[in-house]
Amino acid sequence: MAAGLRNKRVIMFDTQLKGTELTPFSVEVERGRLQAFAKATGEDNPIYRDETAARAGGHPALPVPPTFLFCLEMENPNPMEVFERLGVDYAHVLHGEQHFVFHRLAYAGETLRFKPRIVDLYEKKGGALGFIVWETRIEGIDGSAVADLRSVMVVRQPKPEGVA
Repeated sequence: MAAGLRNKRVIMFDTQLKGTELTPFSVEVERGRLQAFAKATGEDNPIYRDETAARAGGHPALPVPPTFLFCLEMENPNPMEVFERLGVDYAHVLHGEQHFVFHRLAYAGETLRFKPRIVDLYEKKGGALGFIVWETRIEGIDGSAVADLRSVMVVRQPKPEGVA
């Protein structure tokens, strides 16, 4: 066997974990965090910073900016659950893609329910790269659909010691 093949490590996901639901969790959308996010991202539309402007714009409270849902997803009490279930060392994970499908606006003061699940696991480059795809359904407390998030993470195996 060639030395290059003998030393090559491959990622081997348990593909039976496709479809596995991860632990659901809830997060309350805090007004102050929304205002801080708007400031940090340079959002100057007053509906994202000022409750009076939001109400004048027809909103019941400060609306949640679309990408803030990704920030809220990181409020998961165990953000490493997907990697733990798959036996993946997070030190070798890169964020590959993020997709959003919006169903309705969410607002400050609302409690949102996050329901993540693993939807796909696959490998490329002869197993040198692994891809983890998970989707998170976000709902209001009443069960109404707010958004669907889709994340793709790339796992790269480290080179074995002594291999250049």
